[in-house]
Amino acid sequence: MNTLRARITLLLVIAIIAVVGIASFAAVSLLRGPSPERTIDPLVRQVRLIADLVENGIGPVSAPGRVADFELHPIPGPGEPIERFADYLQDAMRKTGPDLPLRVTRPSPESPPMLSVQIDPQRWLWLTISDVPVPQGVPLAFAGWMVLLVLGAIGIALVVAGKLIRPLALLESTIARIGPDGILPELPETGPAEMRTTARTLNRLSARLRAAMESRMRLVAAAGHDLRTPMTRMRLRAEFLPEEDQAAWLKDLDELDRIADSAIRLVREEVDGGDTEPLRLDRLVETVCTELAEQALPVALTRAEPLLIKAGPLALKRALRNLIINAATHGKGAEVTLAAVGGEARITIADRGPGIPPALLTQVFEPFFRVDFARRQTVPGAGLGLAIAKEIIDRSGGRIVIENRAEGGLVQTVILPRGGAAG
Repeated sequence: MNTLRARITLLLVIAIIAVVGIASFAAVSLLRGPSPERTIDPLVRQVRLIADLVENGIGPVSAPGRVADFELHPIPGPGEPIERFADYLQDAMRKTGPDLPLRVTRPSPESPPMLSVQIDPQRWLWLTISDVPVPQGVPLAFAGWMVLLVLGAIGIALVVAGKLIRPLALLESTIARIGPDGILPELPETGPAEMRTTARTLNRLSARLRAAMESRMRLVAAAGHDLRTPMTRMRLRAEFLPEEDQAAWLKDLDELDRIADSAIRLVREEVDGGDTEPLRLDRLVETVCTELAEQALPVALTRAEPLLIKAGPLALKRALRNLIINAATHGKGAEVTLAAVGGEARITIADRGPGIPPALLTQVFEPFFRVDFARRQTVPGAGLGLAIAKEIIDRSGGRIVIENRAEGGLVQTVILPRGGAAG
């Protein structure tokens, strides 16, 4: 009952059942006949009065053994017993005075019921009575009516609740379909007025987001490209500087060049994630680790299970290189493992470095992030490696989790959906 649909449905069901149930109960109460108590109690009193008269020898006798319209016999009346009717009359008899044994029978299917009351051990009083309704608790017809009412109310409530929350469902489905680039999909502006208004508003928001994203990408790309020309001129001029100043200038220019190049690559990843295709993830991870180890980086692949995924090979390779280089350079070595966990492929990159302060873990994927800005001069990089890697992994349908290890160091976990069994 935590969803709005369930709550609205429950509210409508309760309202419909309450209104129709009260109306049905009032109609049954007004239209039904007199209660059995109002008919059986007078009948029992009349039977007791007749029995008292006969017992005291009072009453007109038309023939031996016959007193008015009732008869006296030494045994109860014949016929099939009507136990429920007899039990109800017996209870009513106890409430009105001394208990007299009685039986109710039906001599034949067409005849009315016969009441037999024992006056004394030798005599039974036979009386013909009319059928009197006996209380049955909740009538089956009314119970069936309430069951149909509940089922109908649930069906109506589900339809009405669905229509009421359709705009919210549209919002939910739209948000779930937002791509890695943050752009909302185009929605058809059809249906009721509320649906059209919601779709139109979301489409306008999507258009504004798309325009803002494209403007930002163009700005970053243009800035990166435009920086290359003045940096080239500065590099040429630095060649004519004294040797003691030339090294510092060239070092700063190299850093500017890395920043511009990383910014351009980040924009390219956001604009175009590349084509995806089935690939062997274990082979890709092994290739990356081998290449980095050949570059004298402390990288070791401890385990790589054969796994098949669907992703862009070049982009995913770039992302893994960034993450492993980050562990090898900042974490004093990288230990890489690849394993299958359920329907996911998990690449774990552990290092033995100082880790990251817990307060800064949420900022590691921000562009140009540095744990220690003083290391900018000693450790190469532009601070965009993790941002680029996250963009690529997100576009591949996966995610990155970065945590500090209990024994020290950092562990980077790349989680990707599996694309089937590796051959």
